[in-house]
Amino acid sequence: MSKMNVLQLETEVERMARAMMTRNWQIGYDLLCHLRSQLNLEEVAAVLIISIERVIWFDADSVVWTIKNLIPEDVMAEINKITTVSFYTRLINQGFVPGIDFSVDANGKLLVNDRAKKFVLSPKC
Repeated sequence: MSKMNVLQLETEVERMARAMMTRNWQIGYDLLCHLRSQLNLEEVAAVLIISIERVIWFDADSVVWTIKNLIPEDVMAEINKITTVSFYTRLINQGFVPGIDFSVDANGKLLVNDRAKKFVLSPKC
């Protein structure tokens, strides 16, 4: 599998964003198959994360549809892994202590105590 350059990444994100907004399962499925043939699982998940971020601001319903109907379990697990690690890092950078203020369970779910939960639910987050 080859690495994408910035133009290729932008092209794939644009395609996925359009597919999400059509809410057409076949278009989305075909595009995911194409991405899987070109990229590894982590890269496919990254394209989806960027696409979701682009679409959510003006068509949240399409993002919900995509999550419920289009994203396969393995890709969703990878998205969860990527976002959990990112969020874990943000909590550490804010002074929260792993194992005390927050942790991750065996399924990769982020667990937070009351103090960290206030940060998580804060609009400053």
